[in-house]
Amino acid sequence: MSDNLPICVAALYRFTPFDDCAALRERLQADCDGLGIHGILLVAPEGLNGTIAGRDEDIRAILDIIRTLPGCADIEVKYSRSPEMPFLRMKVRIKREIVTMGVENLDVAHKTGHYVSAEDWNTLISDPDTILIDTRNDYEVAIGTFRGAVDPQTKSFREFPEWFRSRRKELEGQGRTPKYAMFCTGGIRCEKATAFVKSEGIDDVYHLQGGILKYLETVGQENSLWDGECFVFDQRVSVGHGLRPGDFTLCHACRHPLSSEDRTAPEYQEGVSCRHCFGTRTEEQRHRYAEREHQIRLAERRGTIHLGARNQERDN
Repeated sequence: MSDNLPICVAALYRFTPFDDCAALRERLQADCDGLGIHGILLVAPEGLNGTIAGRDEDIRAILDIIRTLPGCADIEVKYSRSPEMPFLRMKVRIKREIVTMGVENLDVAHKTGHYVSAEDWNTLISDPDTILIDTRNDYEVAIGTFRGAVDPQTKSFREFPEWFRSRRKELEGQGRTPKYAMFCTGGIRCEKATAFVKSEGIDDVYHLQGGILKYLETVGQENSLWDGECFVFDQRVSVGHGLRPGDFTLCHACRHPLSSEDRTAPEYQEGVSCRHCFGTRTEEQRHRYAEREHQIRLAERRGTIHLGARNQERDN
């Protein structure tokens, strides 16, 4: 990816216990605002998660601050670059979980699967005894995944435990002792998924360290087992090998990623509808979306940001 692109984007997470999330939220919000950083950070008793963007020196400064937090000295960070600021503002929010699964008493900081580096990932998932599971949501899997991966077709990550429990016998019912390998965008969901699977009594569990983003950054396209693009939760929408910005845009009515083919479908109207949501929205809703899009365009021509301007935040 070209270093000439001016904005540094840092995706980060760390499972580590925090006692005073309110004080941490205030500190991080003030520090990010002071450095002119935009993005979103989630703080929870189980850790920290988010994506932030800014100038290189400002990202280095905030990461130096974050690394002083308890358990964050070696926080997982993935870098990419963007031609423009991919976030409208900075938000630091307190959540019950930094990635919502809804399973109580998981010790994700200490009891997860084995990390597998991007360099070693192809060997693991090429093993016929490996069951490869994509722990992302259906709209993400639709635009790209690893060859041979099982797609749970979940709408949100909180559906994963029920899906696994219902499918476990089927997945293991081939007369073999399988290894489970899991992956997600940046590593956080698959790490938590392995903690859940281990809590179900399975020990031979692995996850891709740094997630798909690290793989696409590290493994050349000629050796890659990845097909398609990777959905990201910012205004780039998707990235490909080398973390280059992809070809997908977003439907700002339903937040579904759209290919060039989707954008030529008769149901598509920018900011209003696409073929994934056209039949689920009323005329009143589409009229409201059209007016919002009109106001956004007017604000752009004035060089301002409309309060209803789209952002990519959605439930993981």
